[in-house]
Amino acid sequence: MIDFIHNSLIAPITDFVFMQRALSACLTLSIVCPILGVILLLKRMSLMGEALSHGILPGIAVAFFIWGVWLPGFTIGGMIAGCFIAGLSVFTSQKTRLPQDASFSGFYLLALALGVLLISKAGGAMNVMHLLFGSVLGINLTILRTIIILSVTSLIILRIIFRPLIYQCFDPLFMQSVGCGGNRYTVIFIGLVVVNLVAACQALGTLMALGLMMIPAIAARLLCDSLRCTLIIAILIAIISSYSGLLVSYHAELPTGPTIVLVASIFYIMALISVFFRRRR
Repeated sequence: MIDFIHNSLIAPITDFVFMQRALSACLTLSIVCPILGVILLLKRMSLMGEALSHGILPGIAVAFFIWGVWLPGFTIGGMIAGCFIAGLSVFTSQKTRLPQDASFSGFYLLALALGVLLISKAGGAMNVMHLLFGSVLGINLTILRTIIILSVTSLIILRIIFRPLIYQCFDPLFMQSVGCGGNRYTVIFIGLVVVNLVAACQALGTLMALGLMMIPAIAARLLCDSLRCTLIIAILIAIISSYSGLLVSYHAELPTGPTIVLVASIFYIMALISVFFRRRR
């Protein structure tokens, strides 16, 4: 029994360097992404997160044309494209009769289609699959260091702006009364979301990157009433999902990104069932 547990849960990580790098990248993302996901939920910006996850793709494609597979280049291109798509969506919803969700849907679908076409033109179907669904087992030391640097920097910035950002979620009128009602904290926050989506896309792909950010946050929100509890549970769900999904994908020879998101979705379904039975009682 002990040998089975060791061979199933520990040996794949300790025996292979690529598994160690993949686990390190996933665990790093599992700390910062759920925090951003919880704040997206509180600010009612989940749809914007969806738009940004696809909106970064054209920027990544252009960066791929210029620099090839280079995460700092992806970050620059993804930030420019993501912020442009978000700004264009907000501007369109303000100047037309379209509701904001319709504006976001139109532009992120446009960005997704444009990004896929550009990437397929640059490197064929393999690169399209790589960027859409990720290749966490192919993470090298340079990419891992970049992911860690981006995540640590994001945590530091979040620590600085966390309190006013949360106050804006719950009491925007108070923030306006004390002179902090502008959008500067939201703009910084959106920049952090884009940066971490770009970092996560190398491991999970642009289609799956938002999953590690939002699904643990949604599950934790169902289970917890306080903000502190929600953040802790979201991070724990993301960490367990990353570790379990990585091992399941290794043993079952499945794509790693979708497997991690699917494991996180199991927690979400369990949270829904728990809430249902609590209300029945």
